[in-house]
Amino acid sequence: MSLHLNPILAIPVWHRLRRLGGPGLLLLGIADNSVVPLTGSMDVLTIWLAARHREPWPYYALMATVGAVIGGYITYAIARKGGKEAMERKLSQKRSAQVSRAFERWGFLAVAVPALLPPPFPFVPFLVAAGAGQYSPRKFLGALTLGRGVRYSIVASLGFRYGNLIVRFFSRYYAPALAILIGLAVLGSILSLIQYLRLKKR
Repeated sequence: MSLHLNPILAIPVWHRLRRLGGPGLLLLGIADNSVVPLTGSMDVLTIWLAARHREPWPYYALMATVGAVIGGYITYAIARKGGKEAMERKLSQKRSAQVSRAFERWGFLAVAVPALLPPPFPFVPFLVAAGAGQYSPRKFLGALTLGRGVRYSIVASLGFRYGNLIVRFFSRYYAPALAILIGLAVLGSILSLIQYLRLKKR
């Protein structure tokens, strides 16, 4: 099957993750939800692997979920140790207040629903807020597992059923897809830098 499902899969590190299969999803999930958020990368790799049909699609959904839960818990644990100060360093005061209000009102759903939503919805703020707000670890893991499990089950099943159509689409529009991907990466980096400089100034 072609590698043109997404341009990032042609980059050496993605090539290695792709060849690892399920374990590659596990590693990527840990990085994407903790160390280095890579918007959309988990969905792309899950779809690509499920489309190959080498393993049943629930296997890839499971590996993606486990990786995401481990990575999410790392972020949660760090924020839990740092408390409110960690959240305010990571997020703006306005964003911190918004996420805190969401937890006060919705609790369990404040983790489960964002975990279910696809990119570009920002999920890391909710992980940080759950930890900084000393939210129950058991409830946090339950909500995170539920949300990510449903999401990656849907993604993997779509890859299994419609993978060939998706591959053909990206093969045909490879150049525009690459340009859009680079543009979004540059824009995201600029916005992250601006946010960092604002918080540092404060």
